Amino acid sequence: MISASHGPAVTDAGSRQGPGPAPGSEGHLPRGVRFSSNIVGPLLFLRDFLSCALAAPVAFFLYDWLIGARLVPSVHFFAGVATIGTFMILRASKDSYHQNLFTIGERRDSAVFDMLLSGLVATALVFLSGMVENFSRGLSSLYLLTTTVFLAASRPIFRTLLNRLAMRGVIGQRIAFYGADPESIDRIRHVLSSSELAHLTFVGFADDRPKVREAYSLPFLGGSEELSALARAGQVDQVLLSVRKLPPARLREIMDRLSSVCVDISLIPDQAIDFAPDYSVRLLGSLPVLTLWQRPWRDVNGLVKRAEDVVLASIALLLLSPVMLVTALLIRLTSAGPALFVQPRIGFNNEVIHVLKFRSMYVDRADLKGLETTTRGDPRVTPLGRILRRLSIDELPQLLNVMKGDMSMVGPRPHATHMRVGDLYYQEAVKGYAGRHRVKPGVTGLAQVKGSRGEIRTLERAKRRVELDQQYISQWSVWLDIWILVLTVRAVLIDSDAY
Repeated sequence: MISASHGPAVTDAGSRQGPGPAPGSEGHLPRGVRFSSNIVGPLLFLRDFLSCALAAPVAFFLYDWLIGARLVPSVHFFAGVATIGTFMILRASKDSYHQNLFTIGERRDSAVFDMLLSGLVATALVFLSGMVENFSRGLSSLYLLTTTVFLAASRPIFRTLLNRLAMRGVIGQRIAFYGADPESIDRIRHVLSSSELAHLTFVGFADDRPKVREAYSLPFLGGSEELSALARAGQVDQVLLSVRKLPPARLREIMDRLSSVCVDISLIPDQAIDFAPDYSVRLLGSLPVLTLWQRPWRDVNGLVKRAEDVVLASIALLLLSPVMLVTALLIRLTSAGPALFVQPRIGFNNEVIHVLKFRSMYVDRADLKGLETTTRGDPRVTPLGRILRRLSIDELPQLLNVMKGDMSMVGPRPHATHMRVGDLYYQEAVKGYAGRHRVKPGVTGLAQVKGSRGEIRTLERAKRRVELDQQYISQWSVWLDIWILVLTVRAVLIDSDAY
């Protein structure tokens, strides 16, 4: 909790930058008591408790209206207390009530799942207590249904309430920068502004050794003594130290000067400014680290992804084996050479894998290294090959790569070892290209169903494909894979970019 300011305001309407109340709203901040964003945790607790409590009479009313059977109050009171108690403990164990406005948007709210799990635990306790004969499964189901509806419906209401409290200044955080580095201040404000945190207000910057007196319309507040006075008057809640290459001795000197007043002091490392917002903050023991990249499919997710690949590839091979056998026979009958074409491509961890395809080109014109991009009407492609490529039947042998473990059903498409975009190799032309090799390549991918299938004609198209690959990696889920596979069928039928 933060006491509201009672002294004169240090900024005028024009000095308010970034997220926060609208310009000119400084005079409308409430007097008496103002809360920091840490009030979100207790409000979340209150939201969950009220949802559980209010659902009880609603469930009883619905039960009486729909069924009307007699109930044993003590049994259902016990079940209700067990359900709510288990639910609140589960939520607390996940630190759901230690959130603030900075973290609430980053974490997935699992309240509905926790409530369903709590209902199962409460039912087990009723059974173990020997009260199952007087326990109404109908009422229990209605209560769980009502509570999950209340919890789900309360989420947008809760977010609206938080935004209004922030806009009215009931929840507020007034930030001052220490360090007259205009570039750093501008980047920090840009990152915070993109987070849509309405409770933040930038009041200005201070420095005992200022090089400038104004930074992007933020006023100069003075040195550490003046900053301490503002904090003492309730005008500053948090100080962000944003001095580049700050020596430890000077950092301790600044902290000593500000330690006499009640104000939050935070240090922003240079790398946090340079790489923002492409990282997440983690604790390695008690040491904070900036995680620039994290393996997307590890531990349980890796097992789920592999199980999904084996199951789907097995089903596809079983269903499509007649098509594959007929295709192999037609290739042998219509042109000289083997039915399969084996091409080295870049796979997981930037290692070379041997991708299987039905041969669609004449043997003497095959391009193992991918030096030439296939174009519309390419003379290297056989007449049958044009049909195979148009319907993506030439890709079906890659199901064997999936079974072997070289590829996945869905992922970034594997590229040939010497694939080019214009005069440059793909990895030279597109920034972030190497990141797509941190997962297994796929038979199909998000880029292929989002209009980036087929020939890479321009640098912009190449960049778009890599962006979609990176988006898939960061947002992966089993449901996303299934959605992409369904859209792949549509793309095969109507996409004109495959040839």
